[in-house]
Amino acid sequence: MAKPRVVLGVSGGIAAYKACELLRRFTESGYEVRVVPTAAALHFVGEATWAALSGNPVSTRVWDDAHEVPHVAIGRHADLVVVAPATADTLARAAHGLADDLLTNTLLTATCPVVFAPAMHTEMWEHPATRDNVATLRARGCVVIEPAVGRLTGADTGKGRLPDPDEIFEVARRVLARGPAEPDLAGRHVVVSAGGTREPLDPVRYLGNRSSGKQGYALARTAVARGARVTLVAANTALADPAGADVVTAGTAEQLREAVLKAAADADAVVMAAAVADFRPAVYAAGKIKKRDGEEPEPLALVRNPDILAELAAHRPRPGQLVVGFAAETDDVLSNGRAKLARKGCDLLVVNEVGEHKAFGSEENAAVILGADGSEVAVPYGPKEALADQVWDLVAARLT
Repeated sequence: MAKPRVVLGVSGGIAAYKACELLRRFTESGYEVRVVPTAAALHFVGEATWAALSGNPVSTRVWDDAHEVPHVAIGRHADLVVVAPATADTLARAAHGLADDLLTNTLLTATCPVVFAPAMHTEMWEHPATRDNVATLRARGCVVIEPAVGRLTGADTGKGRLPDPDEIFEVARRVLARGPAEPDLAGRHVVVSAGGTREPLDPVRYLGNRSSGKQGYALARTAVARGARVTLVAANTALADPAGADVVTAGTAEQLREAVLKAAADADAVVMAAAVADFRPAVYAAGKIKKRDGEEPEPLALVRNPDILAELAAHRPRPGQLVVGFAAETDDVLSNGRAKLARKGCDLLVVNEVGEHKAFGSEENAAVILGADGSEVAVPYGPKEALADQVWDLVAARLT
């Protein structure tokens, strides 16, 4: 089979050096990559580096190999165009259809999906002109990844950092897998919870569960690739932040509830994939609970945690908001799932069987997605991103 053809556009920002790692991810994963840097990008990383890492000649000007008409051919023959980093200047020129170098010509001739990974100072990202340009590109079907929060040039810190190259690659891979389909979640804000809450017993111990957060993170990454603005509320995970998602951390069920309700205020859909503790200790011990010779421990009294899913479903902060829950069951999976769907009042419930080597911590999952309308969609065992895509298919159809 022919290798997927990717054009990697690199514009002139200090984050250009990170694009080298992104390029390596593409080539090592079997993609054919053509690098198109701007003149400014070559001040940060030289042409020889791009050529050596890609194994292909590097085009920088419309006049290079003019007989091959590169300003038309490169974009026309691509399966995917990724611009990383995308500076404020590149976003502006792309939004306004300017074509004064090879990269912007390529963007004008590309008929394939286009992904922009912006990187710039916070003030530039938040400027109304940049926000308008981003909105224009998204309205045309481009995927513009939200930048990360972190260290910028010099001592500055804020939103505008290029996301981790591995995470940009994951978004690009998902966009390429979807092919020419329009980003069906463009213009939507979705909230996803992930991981497992922990309820402290004392300064050392807690009540927790085995959720790794991988399914929630797959939901977040897939939503970004489909054009959504994503808020990920993550509870006690050890995973890299998905590119393009605004990540809010939480520890306990109460903290997760507060974060989810705040983020859900303007959300089109909320997907509760986190494993939230049903109970918490009635009393928190300020000091470590000691083991005493010859004495049995005191019985542990528990109290109920708030039911976040039921609360969301019953009190939706905006009309038409969709609420999706997850149900981890160990027996009578479907009957318990149907009962939970009716009890919680959500629109969709993803029911999966859990246990040793099932769901928790693995890269694969299988589930049945139950709808409040009586529908049932079985998702066979496979990558968690496949289940995530199926969830978003059902959400997108209902939002439309």
